[in-house]
Amino acid sequence: MLNRLSRRQALNRLAGGLGAARLAAAQDSRPVIAGSPVEVVFMPVSAHTVRISLVPVRNGKLQPIPDFGALLPLTRSQSTDLAVTVQKQPLEIRIHDAAGRAIQTLRVNSETAGVTFDLGRGPLLGLGEGGPQFDRRGSIDHMRSGQGGYRLRTNGGRVPVPWLIGAADGWAIFFHQPRGSFNLSTTTEGHFDPPSPTEALPVDLFVVAASDPAQIMAEYARLTGKPEMPPLWSFGYQQSHRTLASREEVLAEAKTFREKRLPCETLIYLGTGFCPSGWNTANGSFAFNPSVFPDPEEIIRQLHADHFKVVVHAVILSRKLQGSARDACNVARFDEQQAGCYWDAHRKVFAAGVDGWWPDEGDPLDIASRLTRNRMYWEGPQIDRPNQRPFALHRNGYAGMQRYASFLWSGDVYSTWETLRTHVPIAVNTGLSGIPYWGTDIGGFVPTKEFTGELYVRWFQFGAFCPLFRAHGRTWKLRLPWGWNTGDLGPNEITNYGEAVNPDPSELHNGQVEPICRKYLELRSRLMPYLYSAVRECCRTGMPIMRALWLHYSDDPAAAARGDEYLWGRDILVAPVTEKGATSRTLYLPRGHWHDFWTNDIYEGGREITRPVDLATIPLYVRAGAVIPMGPVKQYTGEKTDEPLEFIVYAGANSDSHYYEDDGETFNYRRGEWLGIRAEWDDGLSTLRLRLAEGSKMLPPLRRILRVRRAGEQLPHQIVFDGRPITVRV
Repeated sequence: MLNRLSRRQALNRLAGGLGAARLAAAQDSRPVIAGSPVEVVFMPVSAHTVRISLVPVRNGKLQPIPDFGALLPLTRSQSTDLAVTVQKQPLEIRIHDAAGRAIQTLRVNSETAGVTFDLGRGPLLGLGEGGPQFDRRGSIDHMRSGQGGYRLRTNGGRVPVPWLIGAADGWAIFFHQPRGSFNLSTTTEGHFDPPSPTEALPVDLFVVAASDPAQIMAEYARLTGKPEMPPLWSFGYQQSHRTLASREEVLAEAKTFREKRLPCETLIYLGTGFCPSGWNTANGSFAFNPSVFPDPEEIIRQLHADHFKVVVHAVILSRKLQGSARDACNVARFDEQQAGCYWDAHRKVFAAGVDGWWPDEGDPLDIASRLTRNRMYWEGPQIDRPNQRPFALHRNGYAGMQRYASFLWSGDVYSTWETLRTHVPIAVNTGLSGIPYWGTDIGGFVPTKEFTGELYVRWFQFGAFCPLFRAHGRTWKLRLPWGWNTGDLGPNEITNYGEAVNPDPSELHNGQVEPICRKYLELRSRLMPYLYSAVRECCRTGMPIMRALWLHYSDDPAAAARGDEYLWGRDILVAPVTEKGATSRTLYLPRGHWHDFWTNDIYEGGREITRPVDLATIPLYVRAGAVIPMGPVKQYTGEKTDEPLEFIVYAGANSDSHYYEDDGETFNYRRGEWLGIRAEWDDGLSTLRLRLAEGSKMLPPLRRILRVRRAGEQLPHQIVFDGRPITVRV
């Protein structure tokens, strides 16, 4: 028997009833899937997204759809541009857009509840952090979470997100229920399979259709949430420490950064148990180690006086976490599985002045527990500091973790050129999966025979263009910008650790590393206004910071297929150097004209170019028409300076861009305490018009000196901006 819904019938059903349309009401006419009668339920979420659910019926009642915590509360849209046609035997669901274009066809296996879908043309992107890269086509992915998920050595930890994008055809699918695996190994059809027959139902998924990639990302944010704003300081350089020798060493490392004038924002301290002598007394402990932090409040006060933030490592020892940080904890029945109790254990350390957390491990946690932990480290700090944005760096998570401003790093990867090369597309897919605040252990966590000053420099350059800019790893003294020219390895941290090998002693007198690290520390500092503006755009729209070229050039198949380069925000193209001994880098420039960031030479896009490189250079290109806000070099983001903000115009096309600023620390921006400057460049008239963005206001100082110049010119125009529109000819 066929039950086909015309486009008009489907739209009527989707728009009516109790927020959803049902395929059948009579029990004997219901499809039987995985041994259970089901109702096929549709709900329009927006003009571009429809929810499709196969809901088991037991004792005449629809069973509830479990929620891992990934989804936002969703309501029925009053209209949709999508039409659904259903065939019952075998169950097949077809989705078309308003123009009648076929978007997807879903075929449901009656025995297993597995879902088959069309793969279409072009790259398949998303699916979270890690796993096979770049294009997911051709892979089989069991969506295992954690460091055992897939090739830890090169691909890092796995944070699976069941969100798959058909880049060439304008569709995406989010599989909410059940957990499952993807088989994308065939040419035309993909398969999503539940883990077992007992976990097959309900099937709950969302199909998205949009020709604009930005709309696809906005739909994902509609389902799972927009990212929250972390503090500004979290985007500065973060220096991680492992085995600590003494209180004096802790303070001396900080002083060295300031004496050398190497910009650094945050000092991170590993826990004891993961190293012989860390910040605490033992693995999982919340007591300071008296050997290195005998007076923790005073040490933290001194670090704060030198303008460093302090972040400490924490692990969860239980295999489950539930509830909320705000739940009351019964001290007499302390339960580490309850988020309220577990967070209470943090609060004494937090009261000592710690600024953020590094929650490690968590691989055995189920999806709900992972998200509970993400949420706990966002909500918990706000109990004691309600108007201060928290920071937490996680190793595990899931769809929706962005709602808690969770940072993510790729785990205990090895120091190899293949690892660095693989992490470029991993960065892109992680961003496309709704996780914008991502980075790696610069240099790789486990040193190998490939770990040299050259590899470290190339990784450091890549790290400078990741949202998380952090150096960490075994043989940790080599993670310091000056560590490669001391002749000293520091504590030996590779004993009995896999294939770990310390660098050859000849590598420890490399005078090139520190100056190159300085160059990129200072560049990151100068680009902070541009980066922070991209962060705010990410939080408003769901667009990632590290962007696949596909997001802005979806009509260019060559651009959409590139996973070895990316856009940093809208306007800067980054092509990391990932080959040992490289003297050139071949990259693709999308259509339009592009300015070489280093030389200001202009290149026509729509083609590959080969750029010569030396060790100090990572190829960077700026889109013609871009107006890049750049600040002075600061040793930390809160440093006061009289040097003004610059707007640098990369001529060649018209543009409309935005600069964003707030206090960088509090939630006051939610109450309108933010400054936005809209910069409109008219290339034909060579004029830049600056005006306040809608909804923003001037923040002190209320009269600002700004500099405006063309890229490559040394004499800027100096203007005063007080919130009134101003036009300057450049």
